[in-house]
Amino acid sequence: MDQFTINLLFVGASFALYIGIAIWARAGSTSEFYAAGRGVHPVTNGMATAADWMSAASFISMAGLIAFTGYDNSSFLMGWTGGYVLLALLLAPYLRKFGKFTVSEFIGDRFYSQTARIVAVICLIVASVTYVIGQMTGVGVAFGRFLEVSNTAGLLIGAGVVFAYAVFGGMKGVTYTQVAQYCVLITAYTIPAIFISLQLTGNPIPALGLFGDHVASGEPLLTKLDAIVTEIGFKEYTMHHADTFNMVLFTLSLMIGTAGLPHVIMRFFTVPKVADARWSAGWALVFIALLYLTAPAVGAMARLNITDMMWPNGTDGEAVSVEMIENDARYDWMATWQKTGLLDWEDKNGDGKIQYYNDKSEAMQAKATENGWTGNELTKFNRDILVLANPEIANLPGWVIGLVAAGGLAAALSTAAGLLLAISSAVSHDLIKGAINPSISEKGELLSARIAMAVAIAVATYLGLNPPGFAAQTVALAFGLAAASIFPALMMGIFSTRINNSGAVAGMLAGLIVTLVYIFLHKGWLFIPGTNSFTDADPLLGTIKSTSFGAIGAAVNFAVAYVVSGMTKETPQEIKDLVESVRIPRGAGAAHDH
Repeated sequence: MDQFTINLLFVGASFALYIGIAIWARAGSTSEFYAAGRGVHPVTNGMATAADWMSAASFISMAGLIAFTGYDNSSFLMGWTGGYVLLALLLAPYLRKFGKFTVSEFIGDRFYSQTARIVAVICLIVASVTYVIGQMTGVGVAFGRFLEVSNTAGLLIGAGVVFAYAVFGGMKGVTYTQVAQYCVLITAYTIPAIFISLQLTGNPIPALGLFGDHVASGEPLLTKLDAIVTEIGFKEYTMHHADTFNMVLFTLSLMIGTAGLPHVIMRFFTVPKVADARWSAGWALVFIALLYLTAPAVGAMARLNITDMMWPNGTDGEAVSVEMIENDARYDWMATWQKTGLLDWEDKNGDGKIQYYNDKSEAMQAKATENGWTGNELTKFNRDILVLANPEIANLPGWVIGLVAAGGLAAALSTAAGLLLAISSAVSHDLIKGAINPSISEKGELLSARIAMAVAIAVATYLGLNPPGFAAQTVALAFGLAAASIFPALMMGIFSTRINNSGAVAGMLAGLIVTLVYIFLHKGWLFIPGTNSFTDADPLLGTIKSTSFGAIGAAVNFAVAYVVSGMTKETPQEIKDLVESVRIPRGAGAAHDH
């Protein structure tokens, strides 16, 4: 059986499972559509939250970014896991006790303002659509490879699949679909990692193998990796090379962005009791850690394998020949990925070899001149393909490659569905029912939610064709937007009675606008290529990249909210009493509801 057929079997079986669950658990009421009838067990919810959370950015893109940058991109791991601690301790139980369906509804009620609710909806939509762009980028990569079509065709096929099952099920269907998707994606991520760890280090636990010895050379794996990448002109893998201030801001932005993401917070409205919300966050962290402890090993081992393949005779010997790439079965993965447009190479100097090295390194330029090289000949290697290509690079069995195909799609589609649900509920429940047409029927509300999903998919698919970065980088922008706009409003709403409606609205708008403008200046207006004035390599403010600016935006939000609140009318006493009652644990089981 050829690899294409194996891929189709694995992907087809997993999709049949997801769509079957979505139809079985189809939402029949708005309560089931938005909050799964509030009957989800904390462990189930934790697993669904983990699937919702571990998107294309985590599964497909993160290890690739770590692989090609090394230590400096470990900030993705620290920021994203640290955010769950904040969420579990500071937000989830209090928001569940408040007893609303959506984040916007909480902000509207807490700040006793329809304007605050609408501004929260706008913030939510901007952050979520940016996030979906990253997911659709991952969907395009995954479908493109495993259907062996172009990245663009893969993206369009994936958009249709996302729409089909996200629209059917609502939160009830998505919850149980995501449990299945978590099982698929964690299995698909860890099995290849175990195989590769055994191949390279003899240790079946990848996280331990990373710090073990390389089987062939006997030296520590990371020492060997440092040596081999520096020999071809790249920076040491295990050392810190980036700007520390920007790295701290980036990690903080990811942390507070995690705690402010609407599609994740919505999951904590689905459990029966307040205590269950905290337990859900704890279980989610456990399930997430299983993948995140493996990701650094996946990145490092893949980088070593790729470099070894491009220099099969060692970095002091001859580079891989064009003939070997075309005729050796071990290199078949390169031809397959070349079809997607995400991998390419060119024999620039016509010597029949493909030299892979850092042609921007001064030391390597001297060596290149001496050897007659005319530039790096591995001309394109999209970071987002690494995890999906990893089993092929390591020459693992066909069924493992098929399993990874299913896992990559599960990761991208599960988060896309959760995000689309957050967008649709914001539009239908908060904007249409809450502000425009309060008397709308349940049927009308569900219809408007599904139309909102369709529009969001169309926008994200269009922008996903020319994303502002790799999947994880695009997602980091969404985290920055959530950090700057939603997180401060939630924190002040729960822990400060001083902040009034005027302060909250001014803070959210200030945080969102300043962050969005900074991102657009670096990534292009509305993410249109070529319209940017700066780049992250040469940012507007010192060393602060657009992906790190969310932490600055959050500080602006807090400052503006406190200043405006101090200059305007005091928060009414009944709202102060409400805030106090939400924070008091006594009687926490009885959340107030519709």
